Amino acid sequence: MKHLGTVVIETERLVLRPFTINDAEKMYENWASDDEVTKYLTWPTHENVEGTKGILETWIEKYKESDFYLWAITLKEYGDDPIGSISVVRQEDDVEMVCIGYCLGKKWWQQGIMPEAFSELIRFFFEEVKVNRIESWFDTRNPASGRVMEKSGLKYEGIMREADWNNQGRCDMVVYAILARDYKDLKTLGLGVG
Repeated sequence: MKHLGTVVIETERLVLRPFTINDAEKMYENWASDDEVTKYLTWPTHENVEGTKGILETWIEKYKESDFYLWAITLKEYGDDPIGSISVVRQEDDVEMVCIGYCLGKKWWQQGIMPEAFSELIRFFFEEVKVNRIESWFDTRNPASGRVMEKSGLKYEGIMREADWNNQGRCDMVVYAILARDYKDLKTLGLGVG
């Protein structure tokens, strides 16, 4: 893989960019303080904006590493304020794999924003970072997350029973993935992803 770090990426409606400390208020307000958004995530709802600032300080320090990938999702019509995040939550260089995780403020659900962001990251990771596999997974009780994966071009691979943990406790996880050869085939057919 050719690690590039968290570079700015633009789509038709979105700008994906590194977080800054100035994002703390909007991150807290738009999603990190919302129990419904964090219900199936692995980190707890933030109790105050100071907690959000602490997390951002950790992330900002990690941006120095070329294999750290974590973007603030901004909607061009909404300005530069973050409305969610998308990141590599796990990676394995030996098999050239990245696993993508994401969350989005409730106000922006069901508007095609996350599939748009995810699809662009698929392009970025296959074409620029040169990964071989992109995967993602979700709690079986959260099928909306699976729809994001399907719309982004990932394919269902199976359910791993009691293989993960989130704010609801131990859970079954549904695995979706796309391989570089799948992506190439879609591009050859002119279908793209997303």
